[in-house]
Amino acid sequence: MTNDTTRRGFIGAAAGIAGWTVAGTAPAPATIVPEPWGIKLGVASYSLRKFDRARAIEMIRALETPWISIKEFHLRYNLPPAELEKGRRQFEAAGLHIMSGGNIDLKSDDPAELRKSFEYAKNAGMPMMVCAPTHTNLKAIEALVKEYNIRIAIHNHGPEDKYYPTPQSVLEAVRGLDKRCGLCMDVGHSARTGVDVVKSIAEAGDRLLDMHVKDLRDMKVKESQCDCGDGLMPFPAIFKQLKKMGYTGCVNLEYEINENDPLPGMQRSFSYLRGVLAGLAG
Repeated sequence: MTNDTTRRGFIGAAAGIAGWTVAGTAPAPATIVPEPWGIKLGVASYSLRKFDRARAIEMIRALETPWISIKEFHLRYNLPPAELEKGRRQFEAAGLHIMSGGNIDLKSDDPAELRKSFEYAKNAGMPMMVCAPTHTNLKAIEALVKEYNIRIAIHNHGPEDKYYPTPQSVLEAVRGLDKRCGLCMDVGHSARTGVDVVKSIAEAGDRLLDMHVKDLRDMKVKESQCDCGDGLMPFPAIFKQLKKMGYTGCVNLEYEINENDPLPGMQRSFSYLRGVLAGLAG
């Protein structure tokens, strides 16, 4: 089955989406229904960077997923511990599960500065940090991973990233480190480096701790990002590989376009991804 054929089969599921906009009132789901095939479709809250915490929570609930990776816009680094806990409780009260936070910059070589990020994650209720370290501070970070029992998932950022452009560059860096040190694979950034995203997922194995997904009309061009289902990303094959591996992490939509009114496109993307999963499960 080709990706285009799959897309034609599943894209009709998007037709029933209500056209909620940021000016309207987003619906709050009464029940979160598990995704087909046991895949956790979540949201990277960077997608909602133009909105405050309360509105972001409302919009995530409109997507009918409980899984969230929180970006600093919605839980600021410099908040005191009591305020971080208060913010965390707001997410939890809305029925959302904080699976990770980030991307969090971990480029300092000062252990005291690195510790601040782990304290932030602890107080914010984050069991994992999606992060961007260097090659020189990984051993210090690994020590903090062990001390706090907070995992790190290094995010590859494509050709522009001098440290970790590809999934393979992350895997090479974490080889030999504690198993709680792994990869957050961004499929869009990965594709732009020319690697095969499905094979890269397989190579990652149990070091794949988190995922950011998006679609591209041109697999080499960052600016070609589009709603999931409108581009060339091989989502059926991606999901098949994740299922084959027994992947239990999140597949987080990181929607970087239409930042002033992202919800309609995010809903359309979720509808497509759920349609793919339903088709595979059937």
